[in-house]
Order: sequence, then structure tokens, then C-alpha cells
Amino acid sequence: MSRVGLEGQVAVVTGAARGVGELLARKLSARGATVALVGLEEEALKEVSGRLHGDSAYWYADVTDHEAMSRVAREVKARFGKVDVVVANAGVANGGPFADSDPVAWRRVIEVNLVGSAVTARAFLPVLTESRGYLLQIASLAAITPAPMMTAYCASKAGVEAYAHSLRAEVGHQGVRVGVGYLSWTDTDMVRGADQDEVMRELRQRLPWPANKTYPLGPAVDRIVAGIERRSAHVYGQWWLRGMQGVRGYLPALIGTVGQREMKRFAPRLQGIRTGLVGAGGAADEEARATHRN
Repeated sequence: MSRVGLEGQVAVVTGAARGVGELLARKLSARGATVALVGLEEEALKEVSGRLHGDSAYWYADVTDHEAMSRVAREVKARFGKVDVVVANAGVANGGPFADSDPVAWRRVIEVNLVGSAVTARAFLPVLTESRGYLLQIASLAAITPAPMMTAYCASKAGVEAYAHSLRAEVGHQGVRVGVGYLSWTDTDMVRGADQDEVMRELRQRLPWPANKTYPLGPAVDRIVAGIERRSAHVYGQWWLRGMQGVRGYLPALIGTVGQREMKRFAPRLQGIRTGLVGAGGAADEEARATHRN
């Protein structure tokens, strides 16, 4: 597939203060793109923007807020004249048994990962239609296979995958391409935050290879950049994820059987497991919502 050069392109990245979003912004900028950063950590966004190679700007916004994201889309267009690429990357996670989960945190994972992605697309589709641009929705291995102790995250990522596939069919005739990006466990604050819980860490280590590894961030983001350049329908942060597509139909039954055994093994240790949002990004989300309530 032919590549679209990023020189002179305007790219929007949500969840750009850290992790995948931050490194993606840096790599897009290094390839000549103008980058608009969106997120909840204003000072961190300012620092990221200041380290980029070319022109950039940042916007403080909650991706679940339609009015705020519509304002951001208008302001990015006014500032840079167009938008060629939007990467819906913002996401949060929680863990633990569903029955004991914090209902507010569980709902927030769905709101940010699924609803926030749709709000982002709704806000930017008019400008992407003008430029015949590209929307990349970041999903996860969790969209391909279910996993115990991750009900909200799996539901949200399966949801964004299905939504993005549906959207691709709707807007393709307008020249807008839509892609889905898949990542396994990648070395980010979110994954490190989840690993702080001993049970969650051990459960993950007991997954079959290669899903039991934590993968370096750089190569995964390089694959995402290549996918953006190709306007790919599917982008795989780790090489083996492509092969999972062919067997995904068998995975729910397999995970259902193996997962029961694992949950029985770990049942005595599940009391007191953290049920809120994990990682620095989760803490930033909780802080932003607390500030808004006050």
C-alpha cells in the first residue's frame, strides 16, 4: 500500500500527555507533521508540545465532553487551517472482579474509551471530510479476546473496534479512511499501574506466550506511525496480533474455561484488590473530575 508523507500534515492526538500518545506525537512531529495535542494534563501537554520538532499546540479537554471537543476541532482548524489525521488514543483502565468493582470507575472506563472515542470522531469528522483524512482508533488485544478481571476495559475496546469498523463503511465514500490500532501489553503508565497489584501482575504472567510479555513502547509506536502513513484499516503494534484475528472466534470459549480455573486459584487473594482507575493517566482523570465537581 502506498504511503502518505507526513510532511505538512496536521495530526491530532488525544491522550497525548504520556505513553503511546506522547511518543506518537513526537514521532509524527519528527516526520514533519504539525501536531495538536489533546488531554487532561495541561502542564504535561505543554511540556510535550515544547519538545516537538515543528509547529504544535495543545488543548485541555475531556474527550467525553462533546462541547469541549467540538470547540477543540474548531480551534485546531482555525490555528492550522486543516486536519489530516486524528488518533483517538485517550483511554483509562481499571481491574478486579466485576462484582466488587467500583461502579463509578467501571462506568468511566466505558465513557472515556468508547464514548470519548465517538465524541472525538463526531467533533473532527467535518474537518476530516474536508481533507479526505484519516481517523485511527486505538483499540487493544482486549478487543480481540476477553479476559477476567478486565470487564470494563474489554467491553470498551471491543466496542470501539466495532464502532470504528461501522464508521469506516459509512464515511469511506466521502474519502475519509478509518483504521483500528491494536496493542498488546505495552510499557506504559497504564500497564505499569495495573502491575502494581500483585494478583493482576501474576494473572498476566500466567497468560500464554506471547501475550504474557510487556512490549517496549518504541517499536509499537513505530508500527502505528507506519499505519498512519499507509492509512491502514488495521494497525498492529506487535507482529503477532495480526495472527490473532484468525483464531478470535475460538477465544471466548477457551478463556471461559481457563479463566474459571485461574479465578478459582486466585480467589482467596482477591479481597482488597484495587478497583479504581490505574496508572498516572487514571489518577489525572480522577483529579480532573474531582476538580470539575468542586
